[in-house]
Amino acid sequence: MTSSPTDSSSPRRPAVGRRAVLGAAAAASAPALLGLSAPASAAPASATPAAAPAAAPSPRKRPRALPGGGDLGPNVIVFDPSTPGIQAKLDEVFKKQESAQFGTGRYALLFKPGTYHGLNAQIGFYTSIAGLGLSPDDTTINGDVTVDAGWFDGNATQNFWRSAENLAIVPVSGTNRWAVAQAAPFRRMHVRGGLNLAPDGYGWASGGYIADSRIDGQVGPYSQQQWYTRDSAIGGWLNAVWNMVFSGVEGAPAQSFPDPPYTTLDTTPVSREKPFLYLDGGDYRVFLPEKRTNARGVTWGNGTPRGTSLPLSQFYVAKPGVTAATLNQALAQGLHLLLTPGIYHLDQPVQVNRADTVVLGLGYATLIPDNGVTALKVADVDGVRLAGFLIDAGPVNSATLLEVGPQGASADHSANPTTVQDVFIRIGGAGPGKATTSMVINSRHTIVDHTWVWRADHGDGVGWETNRADYGVRVNGDDVLATGLFVEHFNKYDVQWYGQRGRTIFFQNEKAYDAPNQAAIQNGSVKGYAAYKVADSVTAHEGWGLGSYCYYNVDPSIVQHHGFAAPDTAGVTFHHLLVVSLSGNGQYEHVINDTGSPTSGTSTVPSTVVSYP
Repeated sequence: MTSSPTDSSSPRRPAVGRRAVLGAAAAASAPALLGLSAPASAAPASATPAAAPAAAPSPRKRPRALPGGGDLGPNVIVFDPSTPGIQAKLDEVFKKQESAQFGTGRYALLFKPGTYHGLNAQIGFYTSIAGLGLSPDDTTINGDVTVDAGWFDGNATQNFWRSAENLAIVPVSGTNRWAVAQAAPFRRMHVRGGLNLAPDGYGWASGGYIADSRIDGQVGPYSQQQWYTRDSAIGGWLNAVWNMVFSGVEGAPAQSFPDPPYTTLDTTPVSREKPFLYLDGGDYRVFLPEKRTNARGVTWGNGTPRGTSLPLSQFYVAKPGVTAATLNQALAQGLHLLLTPGIYHLDQPVQVNRADTVVLGLGYATLIPDNGVTALKVADVDGVRLAGFLIDAGPVNSATLLEVGPQGASADHSANPTTVQDVFIRIGGAGPGKATTSMVINSRHTIVDHTWVWRADHGDGVGWETNRADYGVRVNGDDVLATGLFVEHFNKYDVQWYGQRGRTIFFQNEKAYDAPNQAAIQNGSVKGYAAYKVADSVTAHEGWGLGSYCYYNVDPSIVQHHGFAAPDTAGVTFHHLLVVSLSGNGQYEHVINDTGSPTSGTSTVPSTVVSYP
C-alpha cells in the first residue's frame, strides 16, 4: 500500500484512485468517487520436541523453571483516572510514533477501569490503546481516540499498524475520527456517538476492520475504499466506495452490491473474539472469549462476556531480547506467552505444541526470524489462540513465516478451532526481507480473523527481487474460515486455497506494483497470477465480498487476465467480486476465470461480478 496524492482540483471531495508509488505525482483525478447516496492439556510427548532433553541421559542439569507473571515492561504504560499528566504522556508517545512507519518503537497504552475526562489519545504507528475492564463500558474516555493523517498531507492510505480495543468513548464533537488503512483493528469498542473513518479534508483512505463493537451513531466511511465490519451494532452507515462487507452486524445496510457495493450477511458462520488483558481487582488476567456460531451483535452487550480466563501467572511475560529457546522452554513448561512491546529476533521457530495455548502480543510485538527459519509453528492440536503481533521477514529467505499445523494435518478441530487474529506479516519495508510463502494454514477448522499479509511496495529493502515473496497465504486445511483477509503485492499468487469447504468473508488485494514487464508475471499461458486462486482439486468453496486491484506503475501496459481463478464446479461459489485498475496502470481482462468485463482506460471504475458461477 502506498499513497496517492489528493486530487487538488477538488479539495473537498476525496479522490478515489488508490496508492501510487511514494512521492509520485497524481496520475489523474478520479471521477467515480464516493457515490454518497444522500451526502492446557498436554500434547503427546512425540509432539513436544522441546521436552526431549529432559528425558535423554545428560550430565547437564535440567534448566531452571521459568516464572510466570511479572511486570509488563517499560513500553506498557498503564493509567488510572488519578494518574497525573495523562494527556502529556499520550502526546509524548504520539510524537515518537506519528510518522515512524518503519521505526522500532512499540507501545501499549492501557487504561484501568474508570472514567477519564478531556483526553485526545492520538494513535500513531505500532501503538495499541485498550481498556482493562471486562466490558468496554468499564473504561470510559470522555474525549477522543484519534487517527488522522496530518503526518502524510491528509492521505490516510499508510496509517497501518495501530489498534484500539475495549474502551467506551464519548467524542467531544459527537463523532470520533479513526482514519486508518490496513492492520489497524477497532475491537470491542463502544462509541457513544458517531465514527468518521476518513482523514481531515477527506483525503484518500484504505482500510479497515471493526469487530465486536457498538457505534451508537452513524459510521461515515467517506473516502474509505473498502471496509469489513463483523459481529457489531451500528446506528447507520453513510456510503460506500468499492467494497463494504458486513457479517453479523445489527444496523448494517441492506445487501445491494454492486450499487451501492454493500455485501451483508445476517450472521458470521463461526467466530471467537480475540483474547484480551484485563484487571480482576489488582491482578491481571487474560480473557478467552468463547466460540460462537451464526453470531450477530456484540459479545458484551449484557455485561460480562462469555468465556474463561487465565491468571497472568500462567503466562511467560516475554521481553525483547529473550531467545527463541527460552520462549520454547516456557511453552514446554506449560506456560502461555505474553509478548510485551518490542522486537524479538528468533534463531529457531517458536513451537506451540500444546492444545489451548495462547500467544498474545501487546503493542505490535514483532517477531523477526533470522537465518531463514520459520517464526512460529503450531502443532495439529485444538484451540490455539494467536493474536496481536507482527512477523517481519528477515533478510535470509524463509520457506514460511507462520505455519498453523504441520503438513498433512488432519485432526477435526470443529469444536475448538485455532484462531489467528490481528497477526500481521510483512516482507520488506523495514529492511530487506524474503519469504517463499508467508502464512500456511494446514490445520482444519482454523479461523483467520483479520490479517494483513504484505509484501512491501515502499520503504527500505523493496524491489521485485529484493523482497521476493512468491506466495502470501496458502490454505491446505479443510473447513478453514477467513474473516477479514487482506493480502497484497506478492510476486505470484497472493492467496492459494487447496483445502475443501473453505470460506472467505471479505478479501482485499493489490497485485504487486513493481512487476518489471509482462513476462515477469506470466503464468504459463495465463497473463498474470490470480490474486485468489482456488485449486482445481477443490469441490466446495465459498467467498463473499472479494476485491483485487492493480497498479502496475513500472509497466502500465501489463495485462492481468483475471483477479480470481477457481474450478468451474457447482460447489465452488462466489458472491460480489470486483477488480479495479488504478488510473489505468495495468488492466484486467476479466474478473474471475473468463467471466466479467475488462477494466478500461483510466476510469478507476470497478468491474464486478455479482455471483459466480
